[in-house]
Amino acid sequence: MRAKRILVPLEGTGPSEAAAMLAADVARSSGGSIRLLRVAPVPDQLVGQGGRVIAYLDQEMERLTAEGRDYLATIEARLDTVPVESVVRFGDPVEEILTEAEAFNADLIVVTTGERGWFKRAAGRGVSDQVLRKAAVPVVLVRPAA
Repeated sequence: MRAKRILVPLEGTGPSEAAAMLAADVARSSGGSIRLLRVAPVPDQLVGQGGRVIAYLDQEMERLTAEGRDYLATIEARLDTVPVESVVRFGDPVEEILTEAEAFNADLIVVTTGERGWFKRAAGRGVSDQVLRKAAVPVVLVRPAA
């Protein structure tokens, strides 16, 4: 399989990280690059017991963005010789994955299937299933090891 621009959405679990390792192998063999993607739900502002705002929406988004970037940096460090970019987005996972695939001009999306978490919860079907059906580019579904 040859792909120059590979999008890898990561949920933060071991199985989704295995998808990144597979994508790195494909990128190495084809001279490609990877864009790691972390999608988080749009946060609410945090309100304390007295009704006072503890953290505003923009502050909470900054915090979640920093956490997402830190997580993606740990995955990027494991992919040694492969060129990697990282992006944190907010919103519906399926929509954000497809939007990022288009923005990145991805040749391939590598996503994990069959795990618990947001990949399973979106609209009653797994995110991976929806991405597979809706994506304009090939999608590789990585099944987690038993």
